[in-house]
Amino acid sequence: MPVATAQKVEALRADFRSAARLADMLGVSRSQVTRWLRGSGIDPLNAEKVDLLELVWSSLMRLYEREAALAWLFGLNPLLGDRRPIDLIRAGRAEELMRAIRAERADSFA
Repeated sequence: MPVATAQKVEALRADFRSAARLADMLGVSRSQVTRWLRGSGIDPLNAEKVDLLELVWSSLMRLYEREAALAWLFGLNPLLGDRRPIDLIRAGRAEELMRAIRAERADSFA
């Protein structure tokens, strides 16, 4: 059974230690995240961003410690054409992100 988007928002808020930081990561207003946390519905586009951030974050946490995972999200990445992964999350570019994470995983096991 899939995890509800609202539960993902709450878990990500806890992981990133604030609703404001989560809002920044998703490219939405702080008040929007607060409304989601209070039970307001989430539109499909932002629900996809939440899903993608949760997928990327959980994948990174299998590879790295928290600070290294955050550095990966916000750093320029040569596997992504020197773009920042967080910017691709905001743009909903799942395929590119997952290819980069698979490459990172392959490097870590090599």
